[in-house]
Amino acid sequence: MNLPKPRSGAVVTGLTRAPHRAFLRATGLDERAMARPFVGIVSTHGENTPCSMSLAPQADRARLGVAAGGGVPVAFTTVSVSDGTSMNHAGMRMSLVSREWIADSVELVVRGHAYDALLAFGGCDKTLPALMMALVRLNVPGAFIYGGAALPGRLGGRDLTILDAIEGVGRVQTGAMDEAQLGRVERSCLPTVGSCAGQFTANTMAMVGEALGLSPLGSAMLPAVYSERLALAQRTGERVVRMLAEGGPLPRQLVTRRSLENACAAVAATGGSTNAALHLPAIAHEAGLQFTLDDVGEVFRRTPLIAAMSPGGPYLARDLHEAGGVPAVLKSLLDGGFVHGDVPTLDGRPLREALAEVRIDGDVVHGCDQALHPSGGVVVLKGNLAPDGALLKIAGLRSLRFEGPARVFESEEEAMRAVSARAYRAGEVLVIRNEGPRGGPGMREMLSVTAAVYGQGMGEQVALLTDGRFSGATRGLCIGYAGPEAALGGPMALLRDGDPIRIDAEAGTLQVDLPEAELQARRAAWKPREAGRLAGVLQKYARLVGPAHLGAVTHAGACEWPLEPGQRAV
Repeated sequence: MNLPKPRSGAVVTGLTRAPHRAFLRATGLDERAMARPFVGIVSTHGENTPCSMSLAPQADRARLGVAAGGGVPVAFTTVSVSDGTSMNHAGMRMSLVSREWIADSVELVVRGHAYDALLAFGGCDKTLPALMMALVRLNVPGAFIYGGAALPGRLGGRDLTILDAIEGVGRVQTGAMDEAQLGRVERSCLPTVGSCAGQFTANTMAMVGEALGLSPLGSAMLPAVYSERLALAQRTGERVVRMLAEGGPLPRQLVTRRSLENACAAVAATGGSTNAALHLPAIAHEAGLQFTLDDVGEVFRRTPLIAAMSPGGPYLARDLHEAGGVPAVLKSLLDGGFVHGDVPTLDGRPLREALAEVRIDGDVVHGCDQALHPSGGVVVLKGNLAPDGALLKIAGLRSLRFEGPARVFESEEEAMRAVSARAYRAGEVLVIRNEGPRGGPGMREMLSVTAAVYGQGMGEQVALLTDGRFSGATRGLCIGYAGPEAALGGPMALLRDGDPIRIDAEAGTLQVDLPEAELQARRAAWKPREAGRLAGVLQKYARLVGPAHLGAVTHAGACEWPLEPGQRAV
């Protein structure tokens, strides 16, 4: 097959490229190899998290597919930050920040070396949207492959996940569990490599990858330890080279407003992570599309909940895989008229055609006429406390309304101390501010706080409100991503202990019941909180990051490559 070298020809062709070819010869390439297209294979493999430890074998197997297709595989790696071990301390500030740096690092390598195509492997929460962002930004033929979820553990005749260990801390604090029991949970809940087993952020974003067309259909819910993943990686490597020969579909042909709406519908239909509403606008931004929290919320409102996935229900990634995976979810939504069937998939077929033979099991995945709830598992709230919006996962909640006095904390640490000491009361709204993208900086997840509250049996007896984030594993009446953030003078900055807060997820409202004159007086008196000195990556991030409802992005948007003199991103 005569394959094009649309970019890498600039590195290997002509008299002036003799030094370049010398470098490449030192890597083991010869004339025959240098005449073929170069396909970058990037993974976030590392030993810092089980989420990433299955990636190297999959990325390595993809090399066979690229070579079989006629391309030259070129492997490289980039960083990841484990949400599992960075939570509940200052390290969590690095998690969302890593999304931008992963995307940037992939761009640096692919553009710096003029690779013709890209295959990306990720496993931990922020690595998935980061690699999808990189694919769309670069707009070269490519695909994203999720590393897969871990298998659940077993103890006492039931499945366990990492959420049991996180919430177990709160149970020990209330005396509902002793430390020896928690130790058994700790040793049993995560028995294999792979990402968290529930519909937390990693599995949610893996589903997004399929819905956008950036990942092969049926790939996301395949467990990390299944050998079938190696064959999948090899097939996809070959497919990427074929896409190069066929001229696409390119990532920006796949990521359109209609496919973004499909991805939102898949998240809502499974009660997925609220973090998707942060990452989808960021992926859209790379394509030059403005797809905001309002757009996400509109799809969430009109999409039924059709799968009771953990943490809002009993089912895990393996269960969904055995029930047909993401294609079963998309097929149910397609039959119900909730997704667009004309969008292209990675193999070029329209989604409707690709799903033609898919069947719905009716147990893990329901038909839309048998929906578990008429609207999706995540809702957007707006009001005088969050003019830009806030997010609440309602899947599994018993009540969608809450009223109570504010209990204001200036940081996650301050809130965690109060929760650990059980120095809060039923009926309160625990407000954690100054944790937004800029105010944190880094927009930390509050999973340890929310899980401790839930573990103490107070999951729906209090509400939590923050301008920071919540994990996909969070459950309870937890509202995050509230904007504008407090550090920029958003309404949360004006709250005081005892202020009456009203939450209505059915109406989609989030209000503080104070006269407008009182709010204006507080706003006039407000002064920015004194922040500590920043340096390094957080200093750069705080200067660049935008608001959460637009994806917390750090650059101007899509641009073509190579840039001409004076050309800017559009």
